[in-house]
Amino acid sequence: MMMRPLDERIREAGLEVVGCCDRLSHWPGLMQNSFLLEDFTAEEADVLGSLMLRVRAQPGQMLIVEGDAEEWMMLLLCGTVDVGKRIGREAEREERGDNTRLAVLRPGTVLGEMSMFDGEPRYASCWALSEVEAAVLDQAAVGRLIKARPDIGAKLLIKLTQLLAQRLRNISVQLVKVLHRETG
Repeated sequence: MMMRPLDERIREAGLEVVGCCDRLSHWPGLMQNSFLLEDFTAEEADVLGSLMLRVRAQPGQMLIVEGDAEEWMMLLLCGTVDVGKRIGREAEREERGDNTRLAVLRPGTVLGEMSMFDGEPRYASCWALSEVEAAVLDQAAVGRLIKARPDIGAKLLIKLTQLLAQRLRNISVQLVKVLHRETG
């Protein structure tokens, strides 16, 4: 089965497609504030950006919906995003207010990377707290990057792996704290 183009899938998700991110390195503060891009040169970031779509969302608009199965991730360019998860009995409801807040994300943060890698349903929902612009990268674009520029593709995969490892460590620390409180 042929995957529909990324811009169609993004529009279907309700986001405005603004264009391409050809000059990703020119976003104010992004190269300095993004863990993903901190080891990239401006030229490498621009190559990566050329494979990404720039999208916009308004305050309150969903960027990622828990349970959706999409193979793309976002790099937050500007604005603030809330991340929430439906927990327990609330897991059956769809309203934004029924989510347990997991994080508030600022520019430079990556979101949705797990589903981009494995194609599994989204773990949590993300919505705009302010007007948001983000760069979207899908699994197919990562494959094209690895073929065309294996040096940049390898750098991207290393940074995403480091990010996932860091998040797993943080979750493990939080889990140990919760278990310690419940047994202590």
